[in-house]
Amino acid sequence: MIDFRPFYQQIAVSELSSWLETLPSQLAQWQKQTHGEYAKWAKIVDFLPHLETARIDLKTAVKSEPVSPLSQGEQQRIIYHLKQLMPWRKGPYHLHGIHVDCEWRSDFKWERVLPHLAPLQDRLILDVGCGSGYHMWRMVGEGAKMVVGIDPTELFLCQFEAVRKLLNNDRRANLIPLGIEEMQPLGIFDTVFSMGVLYHRKSPLDHLSQLKNQLRKGGELVLETLVTDGDEHHVLVPAERYAKMKNVYFIPSVPCLINWLEKSGFSNVRCVDVEVTSLEEQRKTEWLENESLIDFLDPNDHSKTIEGYPAPKRAVILANK
Repeated sequence: MIDFRPFYQQIAVSELSSWLETLPSQLAQWQKQTHGEYAKWAKIVDFLPHLETARIDLKTAVKSEPVSPLSQGEQQRIIYHLKQLMPWRKGPYHLHGIHVDCEWRSDFKWERVLPHLAPLQDRLILDVGCGSGYHMWRMVGEGAKMVVGIDPTELFLCQFEAVRKLLNNDRRANLIPLGIEEMQPLGIFDTVFSMGVLYHRKSPLDHLSQLKNQLRKGGELVLETLVTDGDEHHVLVPAERYAKMKNVYFIPSVPCLINWLEKSGFSNVRCVDVEVTSLEEQRKTEWLENESLIDFLDPNDHSKTIEGYPAPKRAVILANK
């Protein structure tokens, strides 16, 4: 099973020490209620070898290079173990000569977001809904002091720990299997990311308040979410599904989203990027057996979802507490 004690030791001597009042008991309770496959996934992480690393690149990719090339048999064993943790959604990863080609080219998003951010050097960062942690490693590559990701999905935790093991057990990033609503308000993070989460929340304004409660005064929120066209009054509320997803509740226009943030008490709210999701950015690979974006769009008109709604368009909004 995943051992959280090293993280407790890290935060005991950091600004996050007050989190120890609640976190250990929460994770003890979490371990009693884990997914039925969690024990199998955690064992797969244990099966992965400890490999000597000649070089790690987190600045331009998430990549580790071996001291000497792995044999074909060694590579195949690692690939076999990593494929037991499918589907791999956010990436890509380049680990000791193995290319984990995930569904999402998350590096595309990172390249759009990064130029607009306050420098991440020496920052304490929270990544909400971090998935398997791709963007967390890129934050470390930008010099972050510590990155904490939260995501309640056990598979993502095990994927993250597998990648960490193949990155020489780097401890500058940590994934905690909780949702934002379960975190005590710490009010300490310099930067809080919420990317691809807001439209899954039944109460988006509550989500914005929860994000704000984790930021220090003056800290920066990085919010990336689905948006639709329209004025400050326009919000798309899908019926049963949006792009085959059941859990999509509110898709605001950019002016509406800015209004929500300002009503939630954020300042200096600005939209820095709007992009229609392309078939190059989200697609099927050998690391994903499920459907992907091409299956979610109208086959005769890719400007619409299969249900007839506007195709996915995503915006990046920055704001300060």
